[in-house]
Amino acid sequence: MNPKPYSNIKATLAIAKASFRSILRSPSAVVFTLAFPLIFIIVFANIGGGGVTVDVGVAKTCDTISPVYQALRNTKVVHLVQDQSAEEMNTNLSKGSIDAILDIRKNNSKPPFTVNVEYTKASAEKGNILRSILSNIYYNINNSANVGTPPVAEIKETTIQGREYKYIDFILPGQLGFSLLSSGVFGTAFVFLSLRLTLVIKRFFATPVKRYSIVLGEAIARMAFSLLGALFIILVGHYMFGFTLVHGITTVLNMLVLSAIGLIIFMGFGFTVSGIAKNESTVPPLSNIITLPQFLLSGTFFSVTAFPKWLQTISYALPLTHLNNAMRKVAFEGAGLGDITHQLLILGVWFIIIYAVAIKTFKWE
Repeated sequence: MNPKPYSNIKATLAIAKASFRSILRSPSAVVFTLAFPLIFIIVFANIGGGGVTVDVGVAKTCDTISPVYQALRNTKVVHLVQDQSAEEMNTNLSKGSIDAILDIRKNNSKPPFTVNVEYTKASAEKGNILRSILSNIYYNINNSANVGTPPVAEIKETTIQGREYKYIDFILPGQLGFSLLSSGVFGTAFVFLSLRLTLVIKRFFATPVKRYSIVLGEAIARMAFSLLGALFIILVGHYMFGFTLVHGITTVLNMLVLSAIGLIIFMGFGFTVSGIAKNESTVPPLSNIITLPQFLLSGTFFSVTAFPKWLQTISYALPLTHLNNAMRKVAFEGAGLGDITHQLLILGVWFIIIYAVAIKTFKWE
């Protein structure tokens, strides 16, 4: 009687099951995937955001020579958005993606300038910050004129309806991205380096198990654990802090798909680190070189627009930045996967680059 042929599918699933149990028993995995992100979410959801930036759309008809515009341009907390069409600005204003639209008109009569500002209820808090800044500018400019002269400018305000953009809607996708980055880089690097140093992989080679079964089994386990963690974070954010899920379960599923894509890319960094590292003590510094810049510069705690222009260029080159932006568009704006092709394309480029490097550096023995 012929024995049944060896099944690498069963071997892959067995490795995945064993690895999943190992991850559940690892305190560091639980801390980085669940504890740290939840702590940050709880803290920042209750105290609000730091490093606040007010994004103000500048209408094409706006007089940029006026003293009001010049004063506003020199205000650090204000980020002037000039690269959007009128239609894009109006759409983003209603969504809370920008906080106001500014249109300064020069008059042929007194006062010389009329400052038209359109606010949105979707970003009422930042609108109030801008209102205060403009009032201060208005006061300083008019007081600097000669006594008895009419005001240099007047302010006209309108407010449109919109979905409220809460700080939890910004902070949660960033913390979810941080969780995936940490799990993908640190978790993968430590596991495969440990398997190599303890000669476990070498023992696998004495069995009929294929190499792809080892990698795939470990990847499935990490994917399952991270997606369960992502789902937990999303649900806690929604039911405890009012995190916006525009289309309910559809939005959750889209966020999980993005989480899977992000994790696959970040695991590529982990494979690279495990191939370069000589021992376990070299894994943390190598991993931190990859994770810390992304953690700090990818819009995890505050908007990338708060950075200087030269630093924004670096931020927009990082994969976590585009994962975070895609998550926010899906969750708050209700975008589908077809609406975030720009972010997906850049993540796809990173996938090709990092796995090309990982294949060159990864070591089995």
